[in-house]
Amino acid sequence: MQAHPIGIFDSGYGGLTVFRSIKQKLPQYDYLYLGDNGRAPYGNRSFETVYQYTLECVKWFFENGCPLVIIACNTASAKALRTIQQNDLPKLAPDNRVLGVIRPTAEVIGQYTENRKVAVLGTKGTVASDSYPIEIHKFFPDIEIFQQACPLWVPLIENNEHNTPGADYFVEKYMQQLLAQNNEVDAVLLACTHYPLIADKIKKHLPENVSVIGQGSIVADSLTDYLHRHPEMEQRITRNGSMRFFTTDDTNDFDNHGSLFFGQPVQSEHLHLQ
Repeated sequence: MQAHPIGIFDSGYGGLTVFRSIKQKLPQYDYLYLGDNGRAPYGNRSFETVYQYTLECVKWFFENGCPLVIIACNTASAKALRTIQQNDLPKLAPDNRVLGVIRPTAEVIGQYTENRKVAVLGTKGTVASDSYPIEIHKFFPDIEIFQQACPLWVPLIENNEHNTPGADYFVEKYMQQLLAQNNEVDAVLLACTHYPLIADKIKKHLPENVSVIGQGSIVADSLTDYLHRHPEMEQRITRNGSMRFFTTDDTNDFDNHGSLFFGQPVQSEHLHLQ
């Protein structure tokens, strides 16, 4: 019987923090994970480039039997998801679905703030897209949003430098810039899937009353709810508890880094995208 897994996509390793939460919440399904490490990072690339790369990867998931794809990358969700949903999906596979990480987070962010002042930490691309303010204001028009780009965090994490004093310097630097915008923020959203790895450092440079929010459990809960509300999709996904990991770059490098993000050993296969 052919497998019909859930596809989980990221520009690199970061999406593994989301996949980790999804797998813990929904262990019964089959999964394919693809990290486009060969073309990462996406954070500073143009909208058109991110869209083209993301669309190529979505097509690959469809070709490999995935009826449902989760874009677990904030930059790709911000720059590519809507176009793929509206323009490409009806032509490519009208019965398939592609979901992102921004809307599920926007739907619940109001639960985390009392004074209605929320910060969004992300890549330059995510911040420049304004996707989070736009989506959050659909659900919580009263919330004030302060965005802070943190462009050096992903390279520090991917080069395994995030536990060094140098990383502390850049965490403190960006948090000072954020608090200079508004020092009454009481909820900080980690709008990049890499950032949970430095959540403790981020908390250290914020007031004690500030909540630091990762997306993994939010996206896992949202996917659970989605499958409950769409039994016709849930029935299309096979349930063998299997996982396969693919990368467009070096597999040894992916496995070494990926294990850190996923919280357990991963063994990847190389994928060459045409």
